Amino acid sequence: MAKTFKNYIAGKWVAPTTGRYLENRNPADTTDLIGRFPLSGAADIDAAVRSAQDGFERWSRMPAPLRGDILRNVGDIMSARKDELSDAMTREMGKVLAETSGDVQEGIDTAYYAATEGRRLFGHTVPSELRQKWAMSVRRPIGVCGLITPFNFPMAIPTWKMFPALLCGNSVVLKPSEDVPHSSHLLVEILIEAGIPEGVLQLVHGGEEAGKRLVEHPGVPVISFTGSTDTGSKIGEVCGRMHKRLSLEMGGKNAQIVMDDADLDLALEGVLWGAFGTTGQRCTATSRLIVHRKVHDKLLARVEEAAAKLVLGDGRQTKTQVGPLIHEAAREKVERYVEIGAEQGAELVTGGARPRGSRTSDGYFYKPTIFAGVKPGSRLAVEEIFGPVLSVIKVGSYEQAVKVNNEVKYGLSSSIYTSNVNTAFSALEDLQNGITYVNAPTIGAEAHLPFGGVKQTGNGHREGGWEVFEFYSETKVCYVDFSGTLQRAQLDTYDV
Repeated sequence: MAKTFKNYIAGKWVAPTTGRYLENRNPADTTDLIGRFPLSGAADIDAAVRSAQDGFERWSRMPAPLRGDILRNVGDIMSARKDELSDAMTREMGKVLAETSGDVQEGIDTAYYAATEGRRLFGHTVPSELRQKWAMSVRRPIGVCGLITPFNFPMAIPTWKMFPALLCGNSVVLKPSEDVPHSSHLLVEILIEAGIPEGVLQLVHGGEEAGKRLVEHPGVPVISFTGSTDTGSKIGEVCGRMHKRLSLEMGGKNAQIVMDDADLDLALEGVLWGAFGTTGQRCTATSRLIVHRKVHDKLLARVEEAAAKLVLGDGRQTKTQVGPLIHEAAREKVERYVEIGAEQGAELVTGGARPRGSRTSDGYFYKPTIFAGVKPGSRLAVEEIFGPVLSVIKVGSYEQAVKVNNEVKYGLSSSIYTSNVNTAFSALEDLQNGITYVNAPTIGAEAHLPFGGVKQTGNGHREGGWEVFEFYSETKVCYVDFSGTLQRAQLDTYDV
């Protein structure tokens, strides 16, 4: 019989007040039941927030270097359990072991990076404009942080949000995707083992009801969300009305540009990894391949041949290169876009169907799919699909490539392949994205650098790097006047 899991609230594993549960199944083999997880409601969120408020009062007073020491312990435990965590994640969400191993490593890197920031958290000390007066700023925690995370990076994204929030002195309520609850359960177990105090961290499983209550709860001043642009927009309306601090990381329609002077071998490797890694289920996935007409036919033929040879199957099997989609609804969405591509006159080059065979019969698999002749402005060219579908667009110049890249409503990641240094540096300025790679695919962010996009990809904040610590803390300015007299800034400044 499959195990029944619980929420983690106030230092205890507790059943949901709703009495309801959801099944968590392996998307590569739907006969494999991982466990039953809580389908929590508003009362569960309310209890979690009360506990987090109590935990915040104690945790925020702990010196930041000591908070960092606990996160360093987390990194050590994750390192020791890396293989186990990778296997569990692949079983739960489908991507191959090499990718889930990278997912865990990103969490490890984030833990160690956050731990070092415990001895930094820089403010500023500046000269006062008045005599015998001290002026400085410090970073202060905010309160309870509500974290809502997606399925595609079950370990990395929760750590991106949680570790900086905790390091800054905040408490946390984590509501992970209902598609990957087991990974978050394992992560919370690790934090408990590492010494996180009771009340500081809460884990509440569930769907829309739990997420909605977390966003709307008046006791949660900070919300961080990764997911669709439509959902993020709704969250933004609530948080704006309630004056909450909000970080949104949403959709993408990322393009790899290949110029006529590019290394085509390198470009081929990049687009295969960018388009079909994680079965296209990355916000940074290469959804568009924009190719100069002089090399278009040659590169397209090579991409078609290589994509058709990619091996689908359970990500825990050594020969597998592409895993399943997360669930049936995701696969049906891909199928709808294949129909849309045909209706709008794009040429189906390869894929466009469910695979046949024993390796894929019990999972949500779909063949890597390539459309050529995609017209700029068409739905395949501008809408996020979040699956293994690559739209190839032919252009005649660098300027046209930039225009095609920039015409979508998203602005997360982009890449350009060229041997011309002037073209490369021009692209760094011209491409309207939060991330641009030169001679590398659109995926591959590093934990110590800010991550995020422009336009409808986000709202200006960044995950990762030094900037995320600014999001999870507030600036407090401190003055000390030791002159023994009343000094009035601006009025007495220039009275000599």
